Amino acid sequence: MVWRYAVILVAGYLLGNISMGLLISRRYHMDIREHGSGNAGTTNVLRTLGWLPSVLTLLGDAVKAFLASMIGYWLVGKMGVFVGGMAAMIGHNWPVFFGFRGGKGMAAALGMVLAIWWPLGLILLAVEILIAGLTGYVSVASIVVSALFPVAVGILFRDSPDLWLYVLFSVIAAFLTIFSHRANIQRLRQGRENRLDFKKIKRRPEGTK
Repeated sequence: MVWRYAVILVAGYLLGNISMGLLISRRYHMDIREHGSGNAGTTNVLRTLGWLPSVLTLLGDAVKAFLASMIGYWLVGKMGVFVGGMAAMIGHNWPVFFGFRGGKGMAAALGMVLAIWWPLGLILLAVEILIAGLTGYVSVASIVVSALFPVAVGILFRDSPDLWLYVLFSVIAAFLTIFSHRANIQRLRQGRENRLDFKKIKRRPEGTK
């Protein structure tokens, strides 16, 4: 059984290293980490390159974590979903092949949640979009949704004998995403966090038709 978890961890981490933000930005002859916030995640791609590249980044990063979670499920069951998904989140945030400079884990977390129970993933995504739209702060939306995730898992698996393990893993996953937003939290406290102005988002990257 130990070797199965080892496979899940390695496979999940390596899948997490597939940084869609970096790959897509290289299509436009740039490194997304050298622009905007310096992050390789969906939001910075949205600010820098526009809607389509950001949607592709979100989908790609979610799919890799979903696959990592499903590998975990196939090898050890429900617990493997959390292990594989979190390994992908770690690989996404700190990719060894890209100098440990990746995203903040929200898209990867979405992929894991979709593997756990897809309606929950869609609900949390809707909540994130709603909060971001109302406040203009994607970071606030991400932090709130991360905090809601362990609560949702506690409700979803309340009758499971492994409830405490599921909640523990979800708390760790929430901590990873909130920890990755520590700079945003500092800027929010100082009143320096940038709002997302949807009117200024490019419909297409510069240099494209």
